[in-house]
Amino acid sequence: MHELILHHYPTSPFAEKARLLLGFKQLSWRSVHISPVMPKPDLIALTGGYRKTPVLQIGADIYCDTALIAQRLEAEKNVPTLFPEGQEFTVTSFAQWADSLVFQHAVALVFQPESASVRFGRLPPAMVKALLDDRAQFFTGGSARRVPTEQAKHNWPSLMARLEQQLAREEGDFLFGAPSIADFALAHCLWFLKGGPVTAPLVDDYPAVAAWLGRVLGFGHGAASELSAEEAIAIARAATPAALPDEAFVEPNGFQVGQRVQIAATDYGVDPVVGELLFAGRDELILRREDERAGTVHVHFPRVGFSIQSLS
Repeated sequence: MHELILHHYPTSPFAEKARLLLGFKQLSWRSVHISPVMPKPDLIALTGGYRKTPVLQIGADIYCDTALIAQRLEAEKNVPTLFPEGQEFTVTSFAQWADSLVFQHAVALVFQPESASVRFGRLPPAMVKALLDDRAQFFTGGSARRVPTEQAKHNWPSLMARLEQQLAREEGDFLFGAPSIADFALAHCLWFLKGGPVTAPLVDDYPAVAAWLGRVLGFGHGAASELSAEEAIAIARAATPAALPDEAFVEPNGFQVGQRVQIAATDYGVDPVVGELLFAGRDELILRREDERAGTVHVHFPRVGFSIQSLS
């Protein structure tokens, strides 16, 4: 049985989401640190072009996007569950909202000049420029648009008021009673804000939200141990990809197994991954690709938020 390997960097909000999921599941995992900015040659050897953080590796299977990573961790260990019975639609829909709208507001607030000057003030100017240039490229070509700082400030009290109301009316300690994927999808956005003195009050000024965030962060990160990128690539090369899912499904746009296609995110970080389509299910897409360093790998994507284009 292969170990869970997370490719991430410490300050990534979505990586924090994945780390908290691992902590909630009380899982052991290997930690591979990657660069916050391109180029990322070791990661690309595994993904084929997908550059977002984090990426989960299990042997020769590579999982992209935290929505799919959450489902894979649920399959790895289904208790405690991220998707409480009877609330699956509610918690996954809320998570999608938080991962998009709330996250985009958090990014705008963190990168506003007053915040960025403090948060990145100790970094070498060349590193700051590289980060800002990388993020500008990151948001080029997709459907996502940066929220203007003024609009983010305008909207934030309303967003927090809704959360305060939800927490006040819910009987449990979490957004929908028991902890779920909804809590982790929101928590990483607020964790990002808490990371700087300028933006921390945007969380701390709302006592119920701040207390809830403390409970979510209290799940920790599980048991992590370091692994080098070279070791992770060697693990992929030596492994055989897992068996494909057994699911009867008709692909609505007519893509066929065996077809050469490219898959890319639609919002931002839209770098395409090219390979052979092995599986197209209701929630998941799987590409087979060959890499001179990683060997044969299966790259997994969620259906929502990604597009397929034919190359044959």
